[in-house]
Amino acid sequence: MASEGLEAAARPGLLRRLARSDLFWSFRRSPVTVAAAAITALLVLGALLAPWLAPHDPYDLASLNLLDARNPPAWEQGGDWSFPLGTDDQGRDVLSAILYGMRLSLVISGASVLLALALGIGLGLLAGYAGGWVDTLIMRIADVQLSFPAILMALLVDGVARSLLPHDQQNDIAPYVIVAAIASSIWVQFARTVRGSTLVERSKEYVQAARIIGVHPVLIAWRHVLPNALGPVMVIATINLALAIITEATLSFLGVGLPVTQPSLGTLIRIGDNFIFSGEWRWMLLYPAIALAGLALAVNLLGDWLRDALNPKLR
Repeated sequence: MASEGLEAAARPGLLRRLARSDLFWSFRRSPVTVAAAAITALLVLGALLAPWLAPHDPYDLASLNLLDARNPPAWEQGGDWSFPLGTDDQGRDVLSAILYGMRLSLVISGASVLLALALGIGLGLLAGYAGGWVDTLIMRIADVQLSFPAILMALLVDGVARSLLPHDQQNDIAPYVIVAAIASSIWVQFARTVRGSTLVERSKEYVQAARIIGVHPVLIAWRHVLPNALGPVMVIATINLALAIITEATLSFLGVGLPVTQPSLGTLIRIGDNFIFSGEWRWMLLYPAIALAGLALAVNLLGDWLRDALNPKLR
Protein backbone atom coordinates (compact mmCIF):
# COMPACT_ATOMS: atom_id res chain seq x y z
CA MET A 1 0.00 0.00 0.00
CA ALA A 2 2.83 2.39 0.86
CA SER A 3 4.62 1.72 -2.43
CA GLU A 4 1.39 2.35 -4.36
CA GLY A 5 0.98 5.67 -2.58
CA LEU A 6 4.54 6.68 -3.44
CA GLU A 7 4.01 5.78 -7.09
CA ALA A 8 0.77 7.78 -7.22
CA ALA A 9 2.51 10.77 -5.66
CA ALA A 10 5.41 10.49 -8.11
CA ARG A 11 3.21 10.53 -11.22
CA PRO A 12 2.08 14.18 -10.94
CA GLY A 13 5.69 15.21 -10.30
CA LEU A 14 6.79 13.35 -13.41
CA LEU A 15 4.07 14.99 -15.48
CA ARG A 16 5.04 18.43 -14.15
CA ARG A 17 8.68 17.85 -15.02
CA LEU A 18 7.67 16.73 -18.49
CA ALA A 19 5.47 19.81 -18.97
CA ARG A 20 8.33 22.07 -17.85
CA SER A 21 11.01 20.33 -19.94
CA ASP A 22 12.80 22.17 -22.74
CA LEU A 23 11.61 19.59 -25.25
CA PHE A 24 7.94 20.07 -24.41
CA TRP A 25 8.36 23.85 -24.34
CA SER A 26 9.98 23.77 -27.78
CA PHE A 27 7.16 21.58 -29.08
CA ARG A 28 4.41 23.76 -27.62
CA ARG A 29 5.77 27.02 -29.02
CA SER A 30 5.98 25.69 -32.60
CA PRO A 31 2.55 25.72 -34.33
CA VAL A 32 3.97 23.89 -37.34
CA THR A 33 5.24 21.06 -35.16
CA VAL A 34 1.96 20.81 -33.27
CA ALA A 35 0.06 20.65 -36.57
CA ALA A 36 2.49 18.02 -37.92
CA ALA A 37 2.07 15.93 -34.77
CA ALA A 38 -1.72 16.18 -35.00
CA ILE A 39 -1.74 15.15 -38.66
CA THR A 40 0.66 12.27 -37.98
CA ALA A 41 -1.43 11.05 -35.04
CA LEU A 42 -4.64 11.30 -37.08
CA LEU A 43 -3.24 9.38 -40.05
CA VAL A 44 -1.53 6.73 -37.92
CA LEU A 45 -4.65 6.25 -35.84
CA GLY A 46 -6.75 5.92 -38.99
CA ALA A 47 -4.33 3.31 -40.34
CA LEU A 48 -4.27 1.32 -37.10
CA LEU A 49 -8.07 1.35 -36.84
CA ALA A 50 -8.57 0.56 -40.54
CA PRO A 51 -10.48 -2.72 -39.92
CA TRP A 52 -13.06 -0.75 -37.90
CA LEU A 53 -13.07 2.59 -39.75
CA ALA A 54 -12.92 1.39 -43.36
CA PRO A 55 -16.34 0.82 -44.99
CA HIS A 56 -15.00 -2.21 -46.91
CA ASP A 57 -12.11 -4.65 -46.90
CA PRO A 58 -10.08 -3.91 -50.04
CA TYR A 59 -8.06 -7.12 -49.62
CA ASP A 60 -11.18 -9.31 -49.85
CA LEU A 61 -11.25 -9.95 -53.59
CA ALA A 62 -14.47 -11.93 -53.36
CA SER A 63 -16.33 -8.83 -52.18
CA LEU A 64 -15.30 -6.70 -55.17
CA ASN A 65 -17.86 -6.02 -57.89
CA LEU A 66 -16.83 -4.70 -61.28
CA LEU A 67 -20.24 -3.04 -61.59
CA ASP A 68 -19.06 -0.67 -58.84
CA ALA A 69 -15.85 0.20 -60.68
CA ARG A 70 -14.84 3.82 -61.34
CA ASN A 71 -17.63 5.36 -59.26
CA PRO A 72 -17.04 9.04 -58.40
CA PRO A 73 -16.97 10.35 -54.80
CA ALA A 74 -20.29 10.34 -52.97
CA TRP A 75 -20.87 14.11 -53.27
CA GLU A 76 -20.60 14.05 -57.09
CA GLN A 77 -23.28 13.00 -59.52
CA GLY A 78 -23.45 9.22 -59.75
CA GLY A 79 -21.68 8.76 -56.42
CA ASP A 80 -22.71 6.41 -53.64
CA TRP A 81 -22.19 7.00 -49.92
CA SER A 82 -21.21 3.33 -49.63
CA PHE A 83 -17.99 4.48 -51.33
CA PRO A 84 -17.32 7.97 -49.87
CA LEU A 85 -14.21 8.70 -51.99
CA GLY A 86 -15.28 6.66 -55.01
CA THR A 87 -13.91 3.39 -56.37
CA ASP A 88 -11.02 2.32 -58.58
CA ASP A 89 -11.07 0.23 -61.76
CA GLN A 90 -11.60 -2.99 -59.74
CA GLY A 91 -14.57 -1.66 -57.74
CA ARG A 92 -12.38 -1.22 -54.68
CA ASP A 93 -13.40 1.53 -52.25
CA VAL A 94 -10.74 4.26 -52.40
CA LEU A 95 -11.14 5.34 -48.77
CA SER A 96 -10.79 1.79 -47.49
CA ALA A 97 -7.81 1.18 -49.78
CA ILE A 98 -6.11 4.33 -48.48
CA LEU A 99 -6.59 3.33 -44.82
CA TYR A 100 -5.38 -0.23 -45.35
CA GLY A 101 -2.63 0.91 -47.72
CA MET A 102 -1.39 3.48 -45.23
CA ARG A 103 -1.24 0.83 -42.53
CA LEU A 104 0.79 -1.42 -44.79
CA SER A 105 3.10 1.45 -45.76
CA LEU A 106 3.64 2.36 -42.10
CA VAL A 107 4.34 -1.25 -41.07
CA ILE A 108 6.86 -1.76 -43.87
CA SER A 109 8.52 1.62 -43.34
CA GLY A 110 8.67 1.17 -39.57
CA ALA A 111 10.12 -2.34 -39.88
CA SER A 112 12.68 -1.05 -42.39
CA VAL A 113 13.83 1.71 -40.05
CA LEU A 114 14.04 -0.71 -37.10
CA LEU A 115 16.11 -3.16 -39.14
CA ALA A 116 18.38 -0.36 -40.40
CA LEU A 117 18.64 0.93 -36.82
CA ALA A 118 19.75 -2.44 -35.49
CA LEU A 119 22.21 -2.98 -38.33
CA GLY A 120 23.59 0.55 -38.21
CA ILE A 121 23.99 0.65 -34.42
CA GLY A 122 25.69 -2.75 -34.35
CA LEU A 123 28.15 -1.96 -37.14
CA GLY A 124 28.74 1.59 -35.86
CA LEU A 125 29.60 0.37 -32.36
CA LEU A 126 31.83 -2.34 -33.79
CA ALA A 127 33.65 0.06 -36.09
CA GLY A 128 34.13 2.79 -33.50
CA TYR A 129 35.10 0.58 -30.57
CA ALA A 130 37.22 -2.01 -32.36
CA GLY A 131 38.99 0.43 -34.69
CA GLY A 132 41.78 -0.77 -36.97
CA TRP A 133 40.97 -2.80 -40.04
CA VAL A 134 37.44 -3.52 -38.80
CA ASP A 135 36.66 0.19 -38.76
CA THR A 136 38.28 0.69 -42.16
CA LEU A 137 36.38 -2.18 -43.77
CA ILE A 138 32.96 -1.14 -42.43
CA MET A 139 33.43 2.52 -43.32
CA ARG A 140 34.67 1.76 -46.85
CA ILE A 141 31.57 -0.36 -47.42
CA ALA A 142 29.49 2.52 -46.12
CA ASP A 143 31.29 5.00 -48.40
CA VAL A 144 30.65 2.82 -51.43
CA GLN A 145 26.98 2.52 -50.58
CA LEU A 146 26.66 6.29 -50.08
CA SER A 147 27.72 6.77 -53.70
CA PHE A 148 24.44 5.14 -54.79
CA PRO A 149 21.04 6.81 -54.35
CA ALA A 150 18.83 5.12 -51.76
CA ILE A 151 16.13 4.23 -54.30
CA LEU A 152 18.72 2.70 -56.65
CA MET A 153 20.14 0.58 -53.81
CA ALA A 154 16.64 -0.54 -52.87
CA LEU A 155 15.90 -1.45 -56.50
CA LEU A 156 19.15 -3.43 -56.69
CA VAL A 157 18.42 -5.46 -53.55
CA ASP A 158 14.82 -6.02 -54.59
CA GLY A 159 15.85 -7.16 -58.07
CA VAL A 160 18.49 -9.58 -56.78
CA ALA A 161 16.09 -11.04 -54.22
CA ARG A 162 13.35 -11.55 -56.81
CA SER A 163 15.77 -13.24 -59.22
CA LEU A 164 16.78 -15.75 -56.55
CA LEU A 165 13.31 -16.53 -55.20
CA PRO A 166 10.73 -18.84 -56.80
CA HIS A 167 8.22 -16.93 -58.89
CA ASP A 168 5.17 -18.40 -57.16
CA GLN A 169 6.42 -17.21 -53.75
CA GLN A 170 7.39 -13.66 -54.67
CA ASN A 171 4.05 -12.08 -53.78
CA ASP A 172 4.00 -13.79 -50.37
CA ILE A 173 7.46 -12.62 -49.36
CA ALA A 174 7.35 -9.26 -51.16
CA PRO A 175 6.88 -7.27 -47.90
CA TYR A 176 9.99 -8.88 -46.36
CA VAL A 177 12.02 -8.20 -49.49
CA ILE A 178 10.98 -4.54 -49.46
CA VAL A 179 11.86 -4.21 -45.77
CA ALA A 180 15.33 -5.63 -46.44
CA ALA A 181 15.77 -3.47 -49.54
CA ILE A 182 14.88 -0.22 -47.78
CA ALA A 183 16.89 -1.07 -44.65
CA SER A 184 19.97 -1.83 -46.74
CA SER A 185 19.78 1.63 -48.29
CA ILE A 186 19.55 3.69 -45.06
CA TRP A 187 21.65 1.85 -42.44
CA VAL A 188 24.78 3.84 -43.30
CA GLN A 189 23.59 7.05 -41.63
CA PHE A 190 23.00 5.22 -38.35
CA ALA A 191 26.38 3.48 -38.53
CA ARG A 192 28.34 6.67 -39.20
CA THR A 193 26.57 8.57 -36.42
CA VAL A 194 27.09 5.83 -33.83
CA ARG A 195 30.71 5.37 -34.92
CA GLY A 196 31.42 9.07 -34.43
CA SER A 197 29.92 9.05 -30.94
CA THR A 198 31.81 5.86 -30.07
CA LEU A 199 35.15 7.36 -31.12
CA VAL A 200 34.51 10.28 -28.78
CA GLU A 201 33.30 8.24 -25.82
CA ARG A 202 35.81 5.37 -25.87
CA SER A 203 38.68 7.66 -24.85
CA LYS A 204 36.86 9.09 -21.82
CA GLU A 205 37.79 8.18 -18.27
CA TYR A 206 34.67 6.20 -17.37
CA VAL A 207 35.25 3.88 -20.34
CA GLN A 208 38.91 3.47 -19.36
CA ALA A 209 37.83 2.68 -15.79
CA ALA A 210 35.38 0.05 -17.04
CA ARG A 211 38.16 -1.56 -19.06
CA ILE A 212 40.49 -1.63 -16.06
CA ILE A 213 38.00 -3.41 -13.82
CA GLY A 214 37.44 -6.03 -16.52
CA VAL A 215 34.04 -5.16 -17.94
CA HIS A 216 33.45 -6.96 -21.23
CA PRO A 217 33.85 -4.66 -24.28
CA VAL A 218 30.35 -5.55 -25.49
CA LEU A 219 28.85 -4.41 -22.18
CA ILE A 220 30.91 -1.21 -22.25
CA ALA A 221 29.69 -0.39 -25.73
CA TRP A 222 26.09 -1.27 -24.90
CA ARG A 223 25.73 0.26 -21.42
CA HIS A 224 28.03 3.28 -21.59
CA VAL A 225 28.79 4.27 -25.17
CA LEU A 226 25.45 3.67 -26.90
CA PRO A 227 23.26 5.83 -24.58
CA ASN A 228 25.33 8.88 -25.53
CA ALA A 229 24.53 8.33 -29.23
CA LEU A 230 20.79 7.72 -28.91
CA GLY A 231 19.78 11.38 -29.26
CA PRO A 232 21.15 11.87 -32.80
CA VAL A 233 20.11 8.35 -33.74
CA MET A 234 16.47 9.00 -32.84
CA VAL A 235 16.49 12.16 -34.96
CA ILE A 236 17.90 10.24 -37.94
CA ALA A 237 15.35 7.46 -37.38
CA THR A 238 12.43 9.93 -37.49
CA ILE A 239 13.68 11.59 -40.67
CA ASN A 240 14.45 8.23 -42.27
CA LEU A 241 10.93 7.03 -41.49
CA ALA A 242 9.63 9.66 -43.91
CA LEU A 243 12.29 8.61 -46.42
CA ALA A 244 11.30 4.96 -46.02
CA ILE A 245 7.63 5.80 -46.63
CA ILE A 246 8.56 7.57 -49.88
CA THR A 247 10.94 4.78 -50.92
CA GLU A 248 8.31 2.08 -50.38
CA ALA A 249 5.76 4.12 -52.33
CA THR A 250 8.28 4.63 -55.14
CA LEU A 251 9.04 0.91 -55.36
CA SER A 252 5.34 0.07 -55.44
CA PHE A 253 4.71 2.80 -58.03
CA LEU A 254 7.42 1.30 -60.24
CA GLY A 255 5.75 -2.10 -59.97
CA VAL A 256 8.49 -3.83 -57.96
CA GLY A 257 6.89 -3.39 -54.55
CA LEU A 258 3.77 -4.91 -53.08
CA PRO A 259 1.34 -6.87 -55.27
CA VAL A 260 -1.88 -5.29 -56.52
CA THR A 261 -3.89 -7.58 -54.24
CA GLN A 262 -2.27 -5.88 -51.21
CA PRO A 263 -2.10 -2.25 -52.27
CA SER A 264 0.00 0.28 -50.41
CA LEU A 265 -0.20 4.00 -51.09
CA GLY A 266 2.35 3.68 -53.88
CA THR A 267 0.37 0.92 -55.55
CA LEU A 268 -2.82 3.00 -55.39
CA ILE A 269 -1.03 5.94 -56.99
CA ARG A 270 0.26 3.66 -59.76
CA ILE A 271 -3.27 2.41 -60.43
CA GLY A 272 -4.58 5.98 -60.51
CA ASP A 273 -1.79 7.04 -62.85
CA ASN A 274 -3.30 4.78 -65.53
CA PHE A 275 -6.30 7.12 -65.56
CA ILE A 276 -4.36 10.38 -65.63
CA PHE A 277 -5.99 11.38 -68.94
CA SER A 278 -9.52 10.58 -67.80
CA GLY A 279 -11.79 12.15 -65.22
CA GLU A 280 -11.30 9.28 -62.78
CA TRP A 281 -7.80 10.46 -61.82
CA ARG A 282 -9.41 13.03 -59.52
CA TRP A 283 -10.17 10.38 -56.92
CA MET A 284 -8.08 7.35 -57.97
CA LEU A 285 -4.83 9.32 -58.01
CA LEU A 286 -5.39 12.52 -56.06
CA TYR A 287 -6.59 11.20 -52.72
CA PRO A 288 -3.89 8.50 -52.26
CA ALA A 289 -1.28 11.08 -53.31
CA ILE A 290 -2.57 13.58 -50.72
CA ALA A 291 -2.46 10.90 -48.01
CA LEU A 292 1.11 9.93 -48.93
CA ALA A 293 2.35 13.52 -49.15
CA GLY A 294 0.64 14.50 -45.90
CA LEU A 295 2.07 11.55 -43.99
CA ALA A 296 5.62 11.95 -45.30
CA LEU A 297 5.63 15.73 -44.80
CA ALA A 298 4.23 15.54 -41.26
CA VAL A 299 6.79 12.92 -40.17
CA ASN A 300 9.59 14.90 -41.81
CA LEU A 301 8.55 18.09 -40.00
CA LEU A 302 8.58 16.20 -36.69
CA GLY A 303 12.08 14.97 -37.47
CA ASP A 304 13.26 18.50 -38.27
CA TRP A 305 11.80 19.78 -35.00
CA LEU A 306 13.39 16.97 -33.00
CA ARG A 307 16.76 17.69 -34.60
CA ASP A 308 16.58 21.37 -33.66
CA ALA A 309 15.17 20.70 -30.20
CA LEU A 310 18.00 18.32 -29.30
CA ASN A 311 20.70 20.62 -30.66
CA PRO A 312 22.16 22.58 -27.70
CA LYS A 313 23.53 25.27 -30.03
CA LEU A 314 19.98 26.24 -31.07
CA ARG A 315 18.51 26.46 -27.57
